[in-house]
Amino acid sequence: MTKPQLLIDTDPGVDDALAILMAHAHADIAALSVAAGNVGLDHTVRNACTLRDLLDASFPVYAGCATPLVRAPEEDAAFVHGADGLGDVGFPEPQAVAEPEAAALALLRLSRERPGELTLVALAPLTNLALALKLDPTLPQRVKRLVVMGGAVTGHGNTGKIPAEFNVGFDPEAAHVVFEAFPRFDLVDWEATLRHGFDDGEFDAWLAAGDARAKFFGRVFRTARDYNAEHDRRGVVAADALAMAVAIDPSIVTRSETRAVAVELDGRLTRGATVVDWANRLRRPAQARIVLEVDHARFAAMVRKALGAA
Repeated sequence: MTKPQLLIDTDPGVDDALAILMAHAHADIAALSVAAGNVGLDHTVRNACTLRDLLDASFPVYAGCATPLVRAPEEDAAFVHGADGLGDVGFPEPQAVAEPEAAALALLRLSRERPGELTLVALAPLTNLALALKLDPTLPQRVKRLVVMGGAVTGHGNTGKIPAEFNVGFDPEAAHVVFEAFPRFDLVDWEATLRHGFDDGEFDAWLAAGDARAKFFGRVFRTARDYNAEHDRRGVVAADALAMAVAIDPSIVTRSETRAVAVELDGRLTRGATVVDWANRLRRPAQARIVLEVDHARFAAMVRKALGAA
């Protein structure tokens, strides 16, 4: 069976790291395009290169946007991921380096070189994708699939703006551009990831049974686990990993709803919220397949393999 061909837009980030380990274990990575988000761009690019070194891989890394399209970000996620984005472990400078080409240009070039082949997996704020779309609005015609980790479809977000999820809330204008441009995409929202967390003890057993990848992830995950424990968030919530599972194997989805989804840009309390037309009141094209449930056992098996614990 031919492996999925993945073009991953990312902002590593601890949960991005697990998703990239999954992509390497189950698919072929065409490239990583990197944006600011969880932490600043210097850190996210460095972390992408650190992951490439860990995997002894050759996929290229492209640095992208250091800021949102329009407004300065109101918050990052260093308090969860560590100031450097990988748990402040203190990894040495990676041997891998980013390519000179800008991420948005690389996204467009790769889609032209491999039309219809690449699944675009968006794990970061959507700044790089939005910029690419502004440069070439025909990008969606050349992408096999788009899978977005973002949004909170019933308003249970994880940012200072109560209904907003982090990736969309970090750059709402970029999310608006992407949601309007793609006629169909899979949306794996924050609320779905909460429903698909892993038991702490079970996950610890995977880490203990795994290889160097598990050891790496166990180290970088400590800061996030401490934050979760302090905020009464139980279990291992693997947001980007769930989106990656859907990207690798769409058949893992057991329940979904296809609806029109838009992004709130102006609300004082709701900027960055994903607004779902559940009842089709606006009669707009339904472009987002909202992933509600996946086969949890298969998801767990994919994560175990990525950690070398299969």
